[in-house]
Amino acid sequence: MSDTPKETLRTAALYYHEHPKPGKLEIRATKPLANGRDLSRAYSPGVAEACLEIKTDAANASRYTSRGNLVAVVSNGTAVLGLGNIGALASKPVMEGKAVLFKKFANIDCFDIEVDETDPEKLADIVCALGPTFGAINLEDIKAPDCFIVEKLCRERMNIPVFHDDQHGTAIVVGAAATNALRVAGKRFEDIKIVSTGGGAAGIACLNMLLKLGVKRENVWLCDIQGVVFDGRTEDMTPQKAEFAQVTDKRALAEVIEGADMFLGLSGPGVLTPEMVGKMTKQPIIFALANPTPEIMPEDARAVAPDAIIATGRSDFPNQVNNVLCFPFIFRGALDVGATEINDEMQLACIDGIAELARATTSAEAAAAYKGEHLTFGGDYLIPKPFDPRLVGVVSAAVAKAAMESGVATRQIDDLDAYVQKLNQSVFKSALLMRPVFNAARAAKRRIVFAEGEDERVLRAAQAVLEETTETPILIGRPEVMEARCERFGLKIRPGTDFEIVNPENDPRYRDYWTSYHELMQRSGVTPDLAKAIMRTNTTAIGAVAVHRGEADSLICGTFGEYRWHLNYVTQILGNASFSPHGALSLMILEDGPLFIADTHVWSLPTPEQLAETAIGAARHVRRFGLEPRIALCSQSQFGNQSEGSGKRLRDALAILDSEPRDFIYEGEMNVDTALDADLRSRIFPHSRLQGEANVLIFAHADAASGVRNILKMRADGLEVGPVLMGMGNKAHIVTPSITARGLLNMAAIAGTPVAQYG
Repeated sequence: MSDTPKETLRTAALYYHEHPKPGKLEIRATKPLANGRDLSRAYSPGVAEACLEIKTDAANASRYTSRGNLVAVVSNGTAVLGLGNIGALASKPVMEGKAVLFKKFANIDCFDIEVDETDPEKLADIVCALGPTFGAINLEDIKAPDCFIVEKLCRERMNIPVFHDDQHGTAIVVGAAATNALRVAGKRFEDIKIVSTGGGAAGIACLNMLLKLGVKRENVWLCDIQGVVFDGRTEDMTPQKAEFAQVTDKRALAEVIEGADMFLGLSGPGVLTPEMVGKMTKQPIIFALANPTPEIMPEDARAVAPDAIIATGRSDFPNQVNNVLCFPFIFRGALDVGATEINDEMQLACIDGIAELARATTSAEAAAAYKGEHLTFGGDYLIPKPFDPRLVGVVSAAVAKAAMESGVATRQIDDLDAYVQKLNQSVFKSALLMRPVFNAARAAKRRIVFAEGEDERVLRAAQAVLEETTETPILIGRPEVMEARCERFGLKIRPGTDFEIVNPENDPRYRDYWTSYHELMQRSGVTPDLAKAIMRTNTTAIGAVAVHRGEADSLICGTFGEYRWHLNYVTQILGNASFSPHGALSLMILEDGPLFIADTHVWSLPTPEQLAETAIGAARHVRRFGLEPRIALCSQSQFGNQSEGSGKRLRDALAILDSEPRDFIYEGEMNVDTALDADLRSRIFPHSRLQGEANVLIFAHADAASGVRNILKMRADGLEVGPVLMGMGNKAHIVTPSITARGLLNMAAIAGTPVAQYG
């Protein structure tokens, strides 16, 4: 087998489509079907009730069925991107892929429907007949001019959104990229001359969109394979092309390109030559969108015009014009307000949302997905990346608002801010559970010191802290390093201006810090020289001293290094008779709800007293998330069936808990499955005081707690919030090296709550 890159990609792609099961989609039930009662509700006789409600009011279909979140991707395979007319069946992998993108980026369910029909009017009849099944229709890969006919007929006859993505999706992303390209170049839509190649569906739609953005029709020059589209031309003309016909005796692209501000290519490779680029204006805007080979390669264009602003359709160059920036989110907004169509106002709102997001600071998630790329607004970053999780909140909300304001929405969203929060919860798994914590943090202005201030994740978290909380971040690190990294990562914040710094190499408080540390540690073998050295090199100790001195309210450390190493300094400096570690609590956010795990880091082999403290601390912290704790003490032993080992220590811990009234429910000792399965527990131990599933698991070994935590992260797609260091009065939290910038923001919110009893 050849090992060329092309063959390697081909082999990998085919394997991806075939394994572990053929295709990229499956259907899953959203309701339980475990017994006769479920069956009677899901089907006969209970299903009749839902049918009758829909018969009474058609709008109830979105209430009782999946229609309101269901889109059809329909194609006849006559114009598959890069492949041409390959037929309906061969287009199925592409349409399945489109359906996957709907689900991934906007949580929209989707059926791909490949129709073996090339007559546009008959195809429109078929699509219209599918109306009762779907909340919206996405037409895909239908050749021009048939696509215009199909879309027009469907839009006229259907009362749901019908959107030909090859036209309008491309036009929207081009519109967003052009908006920002002109901003970079200091030009305006109404002043520029545009030369375009390609008279197909996407090309015409892009030109129409640019007109809506302010470009003057007389400044648009359209060329196709026959040359310039001029008034009176009859060869290879369509009504759509004729709208852009110019009165001119010029016949070739090379003749009309002179003085052009923007080239828009949706044609084929090599159409635009370097000589032509040389005839364009200063800082030309070149959108060479042919795939896989653009009309001109970026390096060839820049050889002639180094200041050119370039976009392509390829992912290996900056500014990829990718429809996935648009279609999932415009459909999300349209479906959520029950829009009857996707109109101009909604498309323009989509453009504004995409363009605005590119001008904002890049999200940490996008930066992680595109490691090494320079994602700072400018000539090489005109539009956001598809994996920017903020797209769904920004763009979908803008589309929904435009639909309501333009009168095509059948449902109103009264609170758009709450709607945005709901959208963000679909991509930020921690958003819903963290809301009460963030609300509490916003009520106080706390100073949070980050020990590893030069880390990219910390810098991104600091920016988010400033944007989303009332807290003041203090970063420990060298200011010149942080300055350079903020610039490199496209962050707006700057050290000493937007956040406070502690510079270990040169800080006016250095003497105060080392003397404070020495006073605390002088009877533990720490000499003045050692204290000086530690206050120059140990950022965790420096941060803890800042909290000790009252110059910060809480410390966050641990983005690198071993947990107990950090814990040693935290305990030395901040521990006292009132505050000592009670264990580490990790919140695992799973598909079916939250689960808290303790103690994951502090005690390797906790004593009964430490186990009881862990349970008491866990109960306090669980309530911070708006939840009532249901605690299970977990062991290999089950309700006394093993006399020694972890079971005995847990029974002793239960005795300690039982010795005083508690304001939370706990039970043990038991196996993990017994803790999580109420039916199993009722058979084994009918008189258990714990009802329902446990939401807190306390383990008698750190190995067990840590193992469960990591298995849930790696195999159950669990998202960790924490670990929360209990017992220290919220003065310090030690994270782990796997934490993300979003995780650090969550920890900052936890640290930002001033209430000491949460410690």
